[in-house]
Amino acid sequence: MTNPLDAQANIHQNQPIGVFDSGVGGISVLKHIHALLPNEQLIYVADSQHAPYGNKPEAFIRTRCLTIAELFMAQQVKAMVVACNTATAAVISQMRSQYDMPIIGMEPAIKPAVAASKNGKVGVLATVGTLKSAQFSTLLQSYAKDAEIYQQGCEGLVDLIERGERDGEAINALLKRFCTPLIDAGVDTIVLGCTHYPFIKAAIQQLVGNHVEVIDTGAAIAKQLQRRLGDKELLIEKSTQSLVPIMMTNGQKDVVTNVMQAMWGANIKIANADF
Repeated sequence: MTNPLDAQANIHQNQPIGVFDSGVGGISVLKHIHALLPNEQLIYVADSQHAPYGNKPEAFIRTRCLTIAELFMAQQVKAMVVACNTATAAVISQMRSQYDMPIIGMEPAIKPAVAASKNGKVGVLATVGTLKSAQFSTLLQSYAKDAEIYQQGCEGLVDLIERGERDGEAINALLKRFCTPLIDAGVDTIVLGCTHYPFIKAAIQQLVGNHVEVIDTGAAIAKQLQRRLGDKELLIEKSTQSLVPIMMTNGQKDVVTNVMQAMWGANIKIANADF
């Protein structure tokens, strides 16, 4: 196991940043990070073989995340981003105690959603694992205030997105089932509580109407990463070079490559790895 003190002693500006998720969903966060910090070398790891995490036992998720963290340590990263709400809830505390570097996690944007809501009715679309987590309960206790929070687990949605489906009958049928209770409740703000869901944000917006604000937290995560790196003087010196992210998956390469390239929006090399 990596000695966190030794790791911190060797960190410098030119080292890469590790970003991971159970599959392709974290690419929505990766795009925000790349847009804000184009000179940073990003390494994205998709644990596609075990996607999605939302229906897995917490102990299993922790094991997978720590395995990926060790993979990143072998790549000598200077920071890690857990681009998955379910994984963050399961393992972020342990990772922060184990690795002495900036580690940024995801959480449903309850606080900004409550602030944005005009009628005090907020909907949350997330995996069942995220909604059942202690972290989510803490978020509600801390930030829900007098707002009514309507929680909607979205079983099966991540599986479709992992296969590259972003519209069509199957996606629309699930979205109608999941969003209808929120619409009937009169929410005026919806939180996307899973990093996969921004890829179907347009379909969600069309279904719920433009009067409902749909919140994606990817940009806020990128800014938080920038702040944390800046505080530790680990931001790379600015240059005119925009670095292409390094992408890795343990899934079926030809299938996952097509989906990841579609999510990224350009042809990009995807390496296959055993982890």
